[in-house]
Amino acid sequence: MATANPKPGLRPANPAFSSGPCAKRPGWTLAALEGALLGRSHRAKEPKARLAEVIDRSKAILGMPADWKLGIVPASDTGAVEMVLWSALGARGVDVLVWESFSKEWATDIAKQLRLKDARLIEAPYGKLPDVAQVDPARDVVFVWNGTTSGVRLPNADFISDAREGLAICDATSAAFAMDLPWHKLDVVTWSWQKVLGGEAAHGMLALSPRAVARLESFNPDRPLPKIFRMTKGGKLIDGIFKGETINTPSMLCVEDAIDGLRWAESVGGLKGLIARSEANLAAIARWVATEPGYDFLAEDAATRSCTSICLKITAPWFVGLAADAQAAAAKKIASLLEKEGVALDAGAYRDAPPGLRIWGGATVETSDIEALLPWLDWALATVEAELVGA
Repeated sequence: MATANPKPGLRPANPAFSSGPCAKRPGWTLAALEGALLGRSHRAKEPKARLAEVIDRSKAILGMPADWKLGIVPASDTGAVEMVLWSALGARGVDVLVWESFSKEWATDIAKQLRLKDARLIEAPYGKLPDVAQVDPARDVVFVWNGTTSGVRLPNADFISDAREGLAICDATSAAFAMDLPWHKLDVVTWSWQKVLGGEAAHGMLALSPRAVARLESFNPDRPLPKIFRMTKGGKLIDGIFKGETINTPSMLCVEDAIDGLRWAESVGGLKGLIARSEANLAAIARWVATEPGYDFLAEDAATRSCTSICLKITAPWFVGLAADAQAAAAKKIASLLEKEGVALDAGAYRDAPPGLRIWGGATVETSDIEALLPWLDWALATVEAELVGA
């Protein structure tokens, strides 16, 4: 007897759709790590050269200006952002753009932990961007380029003045290597290895423009700085941090994996190739959403839809009619079904986001896997509907 809701016949070859840590690059195996300099001091010549290779390859792929500094820092993207917030803010007033969970975390740090007196929050709900026209070029501005938990990204940086007096501090952790960052509009850019290139966690990347370096060398914050936040000594940048001399001990296993990811990025056409792969994943989901009545993008404006952290809301009438708690429970059931079937791991919405799904579409994800997954989203939605409201 035929079932009313048959399972799709095709499954993704790789069900890893987590938004961090993200899918490894296609074809990755443990053999990629065989050259890791394990049991070696990270301060020795060879290991330090490997760390410098991560920096050099990253700068080249991203097209970073030659006069920028790039360093490997502790504690992932979070550590990189915190280093700058605690070391550089307070010299001017600061505007904080808030439209999802991580930008809200930075706002909390600035307002409640640093307790900066002249901090202005410019906010928007999930699915929208704040009014960026409010940003004052005389003030610093802190923002994410891509809202990892909302699927809403900046379409451009036109709101940042070329004649700005303040610093533009950008958390680009789910944007770097998948989106074109306008370096002339930015002063600080941070990201982590475990996002677009599918590297291992715990290491962050911190990029500083000459203007950012000048701020660090001229500003003495009226607060204590832990060792892992200190980037200057005697009023000068500790330049070694940006040449592979890390503040604390890095994992040489993770370093080897990062180099593997960067070499793969070069093999697929560098930044242009990486962007094309991510945009193809977004396009596949957009084609499906256009004919799918049960789901829609959380990002309301098509120009702001992320091509990495692709967030979907559930629009099926039976779901919309549920109470808020029931909606959250139903969305979790859908994500659980996808995981149980082995077609999508870790695809639920972020805990602070509206109920729905979040599908990672970064460059390491094959578009064929996205396309194979989409019928399963329909199947899971119909399965939960039958369970909750009847077939």
